[in-house]
Amino acid sequence: MNRSTTLLLTALAPIAWGTTYLVTTSLLPHGHPLLAGLLRALPAGLIAVAIARRLPSGAWWVKSAVLGVLNIGAFFALLFVAAERLPGGVAAAVAGVQPLILLGMSGLVLRDRIRPGTAAAAFAGAVGVVLVVVGPDAQLDLVGVLAAVGGVTSTALGMILTKRWGRPARVGAIGYAGWQLSAGGLFLLPLALLSEGLPPRIDGGAVVGYLWLGIVGGLIAYTLWFRGIQRLPVIAPGLLALLSPVVATVLGTTFAGEVFTPVQAAGITVVSIALVAGQLSARPRRLRAQETEARGEPATARL
Repeated sequence: MNRSTTLLLTALAPIAWGTTYLVTTSLLPHGHPLLAGLLRALPAGLIAVAIARRLPSGAWWVKSAVLGVLNIGAFFALLFVAAERLPGGVAAAVAGVQPLILLGMSGLVLRDRIRPGTAAAAFAGAVGVVLVVVGPDAQLDLVGVLAAVGGVTSTALGMILTKRWGRPARVGAIGYAGWQLSAGGLFLLPLALLSEGLPPRIDGGAVVGYLWLGIVGGLIAYTLWFRGIQRLPVIAPGLLALLSPVVATVLGTTFAGEVFTPVQAAGITVVSIALVAGQLSARPRRLRAQETEARGEPATARL
């Protein structure tokens, strides 16, 4: 599979995640975001493990737990705190700095050389997200901002470690995603039950919403996402993640009656340019590195 196809398939993950806000506000019971995260992760993880029929072995029990907590469990928990204390636009804008965090971590952990074009694209993408989602009445809360930064830092570190550790031999992308989804879901299980409990009523719309989040936003999206992290230079998925707040904004304008401003249009244009420029800048120079990553083995990628 060529790199363009891999990019397109990986981009489907943040596009799917961009529907989360609309699904949550339109279909799910109010006041149970951790339960939504739990039902998005744990059932999908168990289904993926059952399909793959492979369990971790040796050090991969610990590695899967660490990756599951970083990529899913801790991220969802911190996202919940940020969502409670910040306007959605501010939380999404903070998430837009993830490519910049990835650049710093990749230099420290993977010893990757940071290309000026990649750094410029990451910065432009963050600015574009701010233009898309932050309105003039945005209010800041220190705890909320710290939680949002902690959430994107957690997933950034998870992406870096996913890249560094690779994938065990003879374990497919579905099984690998299943390990992490299950670990993240088990991390969320006591948090959701102790802090939120169960909603008094789950209607048909909520069932549809939970199925969408679990199957599309969980099983399918994370399988494509982790596969893309291993096959692409690490900054490439980080820039693709900027699609999520853009999709959320477009859906809110289309279906929720939100106002779409010229500033937001300019922001989407900036994000689009940053995505294209970043992917071109992050293109690997040697086919051998791509082939190594495609086999699921650890490989250091150029940014």
